[in-house]
Amino acid sequence: MKQLIRPALVLFTLLSLLTGLLYPLAVTGLAQVLFPHQANGSLIEHNGQVAGSALIGQAFASPRYFWGRPSATEYNGLASGSSNLGPRNPALIEAVKDRIARLRAAHPDQQGPVLADLVTASASGLDPHISPAAARYQAGRIATERKLPIEKVLGLIEQQTQGPTLGLFGEARINVLGLNLELDAVAGK
Repeated sequence: MKQLIRPALVLFTLLSLLTGLLYPLAVTGLAQVLFPHQANGSLIEHNGQVAGSALIGQAFASPRYFWGRPSATEYNGLASGSSNLGPRNPALIEAVKDRIARLRAAHPDQQGPVLADLVTASASGLDPHISPAAARYQAGRIATERKLPIEKVLGLIEQQTQGPTLGLFGEARINVLGLNLELDAVAGK
């Protein structure tokens, strides 16, 4: 029995050092060298201060700003996850109806259907992006609140639109924080 304990402890110690210390240090070091912006949270700075992350959505409630997707986690990066409510769940149906009513009240000029990404959370509950159509849906409100020509707001939307990743994966999208920061820069706070 003693003959088995010593090699097992040595192997346990070596594997613990390898997988618990050396491997994480190596991966972290490589990430810092090869992808420093992403490894440090993809932070977006504005006027010398961190405004947020390009990877985590934020709540924008003011009518002067574009609104992102709702969050099942109140945009808490530590609690990433969906609400796990199915499409027929009465709580989800009621929440979506409330969101639609708020959007309709804030955008009386919009008579078409409300876009899903403005009333439903993403799977992570933290998605920082909306579709270009969702941004255009809000353009009239932004132009009115900021006293800007609608063409200027639509131009910002076009400028901030990102295509599919590598031209293949996903759809066109807009980072809401980036768009709002650009809006502040153009229109002034």
